[in-house]
Amino acid sequence: MMTPRERVLARLNGQPVDRAPNFSILMMFASRYIGKPFDAFCTDYRVLVEANLKCNEDFGIDLLNTMSDAYRETADYGAPISFPHNSLPLCHAPLLANLSEWKKLSHFDPWQSTRILDRIKAVELYKQEAGDHYPILGWVEGPIAELADLHGLTDALIALQEEPELVEDVFTFLVDVAIDCARTQIDAGADIIGIGDAAASLLSPHAYRERVLPFEQRLIRAIHAAGARVKLHICGDVTHLLQDIWRTGADVIDLDWMVDIRSALSIWPEGPIACGNFDPVAVMLQGTPDDVRRATRRNLEEGGDRICIAPGCEVPPDTPHANLLALHEAICSAAGISAES
Repeated sequence: MMTPRERVLARLNGQPVDRAPNFSILMMFASRYIGKPFDAFCTDYRVLVEANLKCNEDFGIDLLNTMSDAYRETADYGAPISFPHNSLPLCHAPLLANLSEWKKLSHFDPWQSTRILDRIKAVELYKQEAGDHYPILGWVEGPIAELADLHGLTDALIALQEEPELVEDVFTFLVDVAIDCARTQIDAGADIIGIGDAAASLLSPHAYRERVLPFEQRLIRAIHAAGARVKLHICGDVTHLLQDIWRTGADVIDLDWMVDIRSALSIWPEGPIACGNFDPVAVMLQGTPDDVRRATRRNLEEGGDRICIAPGCEVPPDTPHANLLALHEAICSAAGISAES
């Protein structure tokens, strides 16, 4: 049997694996699983690490995750973020009510920050606790996602259309900071950096290709140059972006449940691995273990040797444990190995 790290790196290198990697995203589910409030999961790296290590061990997940919420960089820029008990963080007002004020943003040092430093410490603790058994996933926000967090989603999309030159200046700055945040996580031990850029799914192909793609490409080139792989996460329906999204250079591209895996892989040249992608609500949360097994087998058939398995987005917190176990069992069964191995 391969270790999870061996399995993941082999898949990314186009080499044989004993089974498809399980990349399920666990956040609120993980905190509940160890009986800790979600605000602690978001603000205390020790809780995040404990929760993910336990879930990886119990549910056959192959990637140690540092995701919690989208406001880590946003908070370190100075946005007012609160952490209600056992609930999602809240941003109470856009830090940039007027985008022309973007130069007031500080290019903060990740090692002197608050929330990015907490993520760096999570990577370091994973390395201490698990060594090289699991690959470690660091995380940064992509350019349009971070702009939406700082300026508001609607205003960010309007600015992209009406003030493209100003947005280009802001993107240049945001990507510079994201590169620093990524490099510090790589230095701490991250093997892969995830990039969350969900707002990109709302763009037209032209807007994405001309105004966002070049900045995602620059960020990904810098991460590769620093020695890590890249997992790009744009949840939502990106069917209209499939002709362009592979050009980011990402090693793994998450596909939400609305996207057809076969269509994506038929469009993409050999290279990117698809990750996905059955419905996290209708199947994982509301379905039966047999529903999960059928959906997993379908994704494995669609993706062949170019897939990592996960629901289309985060595993909902109230997902039955039996359903998450069924996902692991289906992956192992398809490979002819025991889920107990």
